[in-house]
Amino acid sequence: MGDINALNTSTLPIVYRDSTDPAEFHEAAWGRVFNERRDLTRRPKAVVQATTSAHIKEAVERAIQENARVSVRSGGHSWAGWSVRDEAILIDLGNLRELHYDEATQIVSCSTSYTGRVLNKFLNERGRMFAGGHCPDVGLGGFLLQGGMGWNCKNWGWACEQIAAIDVVTADGRELHCDEQENADLFWAARGGGPGFPAVITKFHLRTRPMLKMFDSTYLYPISEYKKVLQWVIDVCPTADESLEIVSVALYPPGSDEIHIVAGFTAFKKDKAEAEAALRPIHESRPSGAIVVDAFCQPTTLEEHYTRQGAANPDGHRYCSENAYIENDADVPAVLESAFTTLPSKKAFALYFAMNPTSRRPLPDMALSMHSDHYFALYTIWEDAKDDERCTNWVHSNMRSIERKAVGSYLGDSDFQHRRTKFWSDENGKKLMEIRKKWDPLGRICGYLDVGDKSGVDGLENIFEWKTDA
Repeated sequence: MGDINALNTSTLPIVYRDSTDPAEFHEAAWGRVFNERRDLTRRPKAVVQATTSAHIKEAVERAIQENARVSVRSGGHSWAGWSVRDEAILIDLGNLRELHYDEATQIVSCSTSYTGRVLNKFLNERGRMFAGGHCPDVGLGGFLLQGGMGWNCKNWGWACEQIAAIDVVTADGRELHCDEQENADLFWAARGGGPGFPAVITKFHLRTRPMLKMFDSTYLYPISEYKKVLQWVIDVCPTADESLEIVSVALYPPGSDEIHIVAGFTAFKKDKAEAEAALRPIHESRPSGAIVVDAFCQPTTLEEHYTRQGAANPDGHRYCSENAYIENDADVPAVLESAFTTLPSKKAFALYFAMNPTSRRPLPDMALSMHSDHYFALYTIWEDAKDDERCTNWVHSNMRSIERKAVGSYLGDSDFQHRRTKFWSDENGKKLMEIRKKWDPLGRICGYLDVGDKSGVDGLENIFEWKTDA
């Protein structure tokens, strides 16, 4: 199959803030940012709506000519709006739509703004899938740069491990191909370096896997059973079938005024008989007291999961997200109790994502180097700006306590403006910052958005801020 919607034009599609209708420019700068809680003091100098890789190269060259920084947007789903940077030229990749599947190698090559939902619709027609993000509107660019906690990550590993190669435009305007042999240090950094990657990725080349059938077993309990249920989920993880994705979520079910806890198990198998065999030990070990007990091994699809995830992360809302990898030997239910049992809004939820056994194996040589058996994230969602302080304070208060039992955090669900923590091992963090300085010594590519956007060429401090805070 050939490229889709690849447009050829030599005219750079750029709009400048100071010569564009304010409403039109605001839409260009902020329209594709998912989070409605926005820092509008950040005002880009210009926005480029790229439709070809040539536009990206030209945009970088324009930034060099105008002595401006470059920021990049793939899906627009970062909670902190990392793509919108003051006085930068924003390269928006939403209209760059190149997609090709190689039947011989089973590698799909695609632009960074493709979402997992769109990519998997394309791949499913070919009997393949890619374990991308669970949320339907998350772009591959940010997702993969941060490591990619994708479908069945606990068993299949990180999504970024399936990157075969990348194509980039560097900070000085060169177009390069990067893999394990060619420009290997950039390839290393692309797998877990996050928004500080010192180039603009124009295309990913991704290894795919066979598409399997999916089956869910879901158990709903009152929050009074929280400790028992979460401990059960933790206990079954190490010996669970390798096809099972395992999560536990605290939430307000639709129409309920009470928080509940859900234990969810998704099997990826060839048929229902195999799925039942995988899910049966879980079902038989379930704690008593479930409100819903008849949802054993129900057939489902990726599209059904995307729809549910989309409903849980609605458009037009305000978000604050944070996360932590909890120490392997911690009393996890005790550490997370406040976060799971005191949600500040009806749409907020707390997530436990099982990572064992992926967390117990040596990782490939790549920037991503931080994980544990227990991944935890808060997704705080509300609608009214008057609740901003209350909701964000709740998140940060919980994280101050939780971080004392954490080993680090995942880039994708973090906000560097509010918390300094560890995202890489000490060795990998140091190596990553050195690669950034090598490839972008002037700080042309906007890096990590910390307080005041001051990190620049130096990048993030890979340290705990709250772990020892009294």
